[in-house]
Amino acid sequence: MKKYSYIIFFITLLSITSCIDLERELSTQVTEEQANNSYDFSLSRINSIYTDIPEGYLEIDGAMGASSSDESEHTLETSGVQKFNNGSWNSVDNPDNLWGQLYRGIRKANLFLENSDNIDLDQFKLDPSPSSQQVYKNRLAEIERWKSEARFLRAYFYFELVKRYGGVPLFAEAASLDVNTAEVQRNSLQECIDFIVSESEAAATGLPLNYPNQDLGRATKGAALALKSRMLLYAASELFNNDSWAGGYSKPELISLDGSRDEKWKAAADAAKEVIDLSGSGYSLHNNYRSLFITNSFSYPEVIFTRRNSSSNGFEQENYPVGYDLGKGNTTPSQNLVDSYEVLTNENKAIPFDWDNPQHASNPYSKRDPRLNLTVIFNNSYYKGRNVQLYEGGLDGEGVVNASKTGYYLKKYSYEYLNLLQGQRSVKSWHIFRLSEIFLSYAEALNEYNPGNPDIATYVNMVRQRAGVKMPAIPSGLSQGEMRERIIHERRVELAFEGYRSWDLRRWMLAEEYLSLPLRGVDIVRTDDGGFIYTPIIVENRVFEARMYLYPIPLGETLISEKIIQNPGW
Repeated sequence: MKKYSYIIFFITLLSITSCIDLERELSTQVTEEQANNSYDFSLSRINSIYTDIPEGYLEIDGAMGASSSDESEHTLETSGVQKFNNGSWNSVDNPDNLWGQLYRGIRKANLFLENSDNIDLDQFKLDPSPSSQQVYKNRLAEIERWKSEARFLRAYFYFELVKRYGGVPLFAEAASLDVNTAEVQRNSLQECIDFIVSESEAAATGLPLNYPNQDLGRATKGAALALKSRMLLYAASELFNNDSWAGGYSKPELISLDGSRDEKWKAAADAAKEVIDLSGSGYSLHNNYRSLFITNSFSYPEVIFTRRNSSSNGFEQENYPVGYDLGKGNTTPSQNLVDSYEVLTNENKAIPFDWDNPQHASNPYSKRDPRLNLTVIFNNSYYKGRNVQLYEGGLDGEGVVNASKTGYYLKKYSYEYLNLLQGQRSVKSWHIFRLSEIFLSYAEALNEYNPGNPDIATYVNMVRQRAGVKMPAIPSGLSQGEMRERIIHERRVELAFEGYRSWDLRRWMLAEEYLSLPLRGVDIVRTDDGGFIYTPIIVENRVFEARMYLYPIPLGETLISEKIIQNPGW
């Protein structure tokens, strides 16, 4: 078996949680040894690792990641997310700098794995009573499962690093204070991918298919295999197999891979199909697209892995239209996105929306893909007890302070039944893996190495034709390139605002094409007879340069060790 060059990571050591610091959070009355031996402390430790999973909802300085892509504009101009859009971010000032947080999670996972065998169960082991012996067996099994959870979480944190930075320093144990920081270096991209895949596979063998309700949100076998699937999809995609954007970078092994693309696509397809075929998982597409993203959705069979959050109303305050009590309307979908939802014809065919078509332009939200109305609040649509007024002079439109610049507000994830003045809250869950993503990843990978395979259309159509959506099947007889475009379109619509878009565009190496386009919206004027005139407008010019395909390594890390090579262009 290949041996990896695991580097003991150090860079964020002084800023992340050490073993003693973590124990101090739990109690100030125990020693480090007592904490390592304690079953209850160990349970708290494994639970604490989950808190370092990126939250998703308002992850970039109070904004959704969607507002750093062509999906939306964030209304608050002072938010750091705007730096992605105007190109002013760099290795010192990156609004999405999760380097420290992700390595903190990795260190916590390593600390847990190093100390989990020290948990003292003698109280039950040495008691011959049947009840104590059963507790002993149960706790042994729990500890073994916790180890698999820690390995999965560590692999997931590494994936989040790799998709941002390429190859990063790998370490399989917690760093000590006497490590020689000047010697630490980045592992190759291939080594990082191999580690994530192998750890996902190992974790899957020790994780259950599902949990009782009180433990929903913990890592499962399906989650580990879904992580493997996503990593292999990235490994097969254009960005990690084409370093032409990097301008003769001196360390190509940090950002690109060698080997057959067909083999990589096949591995990605096989990994996705392994999740789809996972016996006993109970996974299925949920019958209500809207409810997948609002309160208590963590229990639905489409959800493979989710970050469960406490009950809150902060997201609603940030995103209710400004005409509603306490609404700030910050995440405003773009016309770029809205135009991508297809139009249904009287013959039950789906065609692209076209502003040059008078019927489309005069009534732009009629007969659209149902997911548009389930994702976006548009003018005159019904929401929270009235029709939304996004026209000039309306309650939610131009002329109102902080009104949407794009002519839209976000519906997806916002639970419209909360009364914010009364402080009502709902449970939020950020879904990290769900079945429709796996279907589309399987179709994409299969189309790249085995075009024409009937499974490709089958799984794309399953997503399009779920209950409550019921879009027409994609046309038959598509070429490989035409099917590729269909899959790109379907991911854009199905996974909107879920944190995929900017990363998909990067891995496809389409970001320079799409993220450099002006972000568009719509101007809406109400006519004297109660109708509306819709005119597409440019809201903001956007910037994306080739170097932005990968994030810069934070400058502080490269200053600590000259062997930490910066990414190209930064």
